[in-house]
Amino acid sequence: MLSRTADALYWMARNLERSENNARVLNVQLINMLEAADQHVLDRDWEEVLEICASYRDYINHYSRMERGTMIEYLTMNPVNPNSIENCMKVARENTKTTRDIIPGELWEILNEFHLDHQDSGENIGTLARTKDYLKTVTRTSMTAQGVIESSMTRGVPYTFIKVGKWLERAEKTARILNVVCEKQRREPLQHTTNNYYYWLAALRFLNGYDSFIKEHPPTMDSAYVLDFLVKEEKFPRSINYCMTHIKEAIMDLEGGQVHHYSEELFQLTDVILAEISDTVIKDMNMEELMRFLDHFQKQCIALSSLFMETYYLSVPTSST
Repeated sequence: MLSRTADALYWMARNLERSENNARVLNVQLINMLEAADQHVLDRDWEEVLEICASYRDYINHYSRMERGTMIEYLTMNPVNPNSIENCMKVARENTKTTRDIIPGELWEILNEFHLDHQDSGENIGTLARTKDYLKTVTRTSMTAQGVIESSMTRGVPYTFIKVGKWLERAEKTARILNVVCEKQRREPLQHTTNNYYYWLAALRFLNGYDSFIKEHPPTMDSAYVLDFLVKEEKFPRSINYCMTHIKEAIMDLEGGQVHHYSEELFQLTDVILAEISDTVIKDMNMEELMRFLDHFQKQCIALSSLFMETYYLSVPTSST
């Protein structure tokens, strides 16, 4: 397979996953906005949503005020923001368009239909209800597209490049969300247990993990349980451990089950990351230690992505982060 085709599939998967993740985070924040009693806490939450969506620095470079409507528009439709949901969906569609002879026809149809239906959505997304409808449509479009990939694609090289992009994007987002929530809890006085409950509930909702978590654990939001579930759970598809395990399996598939001279460093890095996850004992760590672990993991994700692209001659688009 040509490297430019692999490149398009990889970035299609990353941008599709990013748009879904950011849409879910923003939708949860809009729900929290209606429920929150403390306006100061809510305003600070918006800054953290920008950080989760990898848009904080760009936002403060363009705007002098943290105005809610402006932030929503910046995260959803703004063409200046490379990580806006609309930009991510456009990149995913363009990459799908260039690989139509490789991917299932239904995948192109799904993303193209979304594009055609939302060409003028920037003019109609002003109300809260319309914004929420748009976010739900993005999430469902992404999940439908992933369903087509899983049910229709042969498990060959194109499928594997898609999976590596998806799992890398997802792992990094999980770590970013947990880092932000750990910072929240670190700032909060110990007596504010209600806020701590609210924060970890939000983390599970950001990662679409509330239902799965509550089935395995008592209905409490103990940070140690939530963190252990989202970092180390082997069966939850958004946990860091699950994502990294599947990345290694995908690379192994690409290499036909063997470690070649050009991929040796890639395998070594994945083994190091998985060993660090395995050796981490969440309940024995305080918030500072957890934040250092999550910071380190995010840097490892960036290093792994760079090494993967270097190994298989992929490019770094100017709109990526």
